[in-house]
Amino acid sequence: MSTPKDCQIDLRGLPFHYRDWGGHGRPVLLLHGLASTCHIWDLVAPLLAEDCRVVALDQRGHGQSAQVDDGYDFATVSGDAAAFIGSLEWERPVIVGHSWGADVALELAAAKPDLAAGLIFVDGGTIEPSARPGWSLEQAREDMAPPIFTGFTADMMRARVREGARFGPNPSETVINAVLANFRILEDGTIQSNLRRENHLRIIDALWDHKPSQLYPTLQCPVLMLPARQSTPDAMDRRFRREESMARAASLIPTSKTVWLEDSIHDVPLQRPELVANTIREHIKSGFLGR
Repeated sequence: MSTPKDCQIDLRGLPFHYRDWGGHGRPVLLLHGLASTCHIWDLVAPLLAEDCRVVALDQRGHGQSAQVDDGYDFATVSGDAAAFIGSLEWERPVIVGHSWGADVALELAAAKPDLAAGLIFVDGGTIEPSARPGWSLEQAREDMAPPIFTGFTADMMRARVREGARFGPNPSETVINAVLANFRILEDGTIQSNLRRENHLRIIDALWDHKPSQLYPTLQCPVLMLPARQSTPDAMDRRFRREESMARAASLIPTSKTVWLEDSIHDVPLQRPELVANTIREHIKSGFLGR
């Protein structure tokens, strides 16, 4: 199994961090979601690198990349990814995005139709808060705002991950470290999110203006959609809404395929990495995502 290299690169005058997992074959760029980091892929990436050339990028404001207070609109963030692909001299990579990262990939492919051979949306690519009945931007900002962990220490966060049901019993150190990678440790020992709260809200503002339903018909590359769902009673309402949005996306994207990741949570790359990696590898090998 491959060991990653942590690398730094300047893109458009700003420093960015990425993990290079090596490998040979099809180039694959992994994009994390909102308030996450490239470490969300730490269990998926080494499996993909058995067949592919794999890198995972910390997007602006996240992880160890540039901490700036502007450029969180989709044109700029997707432009960062395009600049990164150009710096690697890759031709037509497969772009895999989780959550908000899938929406970044969607915006990038719509703006630059010849750039990607294919897109993979891992429980993302359908975020359109302005289309939600009864919502306003103010409501979106309130409901999608980040949790507040004032006074939390790294040990408290470790305990929270271990004792929670989110990742199942006995989550691995890799999972725990991937969660902790979302934070920096302050001088007093408490933690603070790498993505500043005001920048998180700026991304919510950008999502309000983001219209996936208008972008889907313009896509010229195939899209593999991997939504997660659960069958528990408390998840059924969310499941219905998700199924509705996925059906709409499938009807609008010229070439798409939907594979449901059953019994999976939103952070499925950490919860069920083999399922995610094997599904991606299968569809790359089959030629669905171009050649």
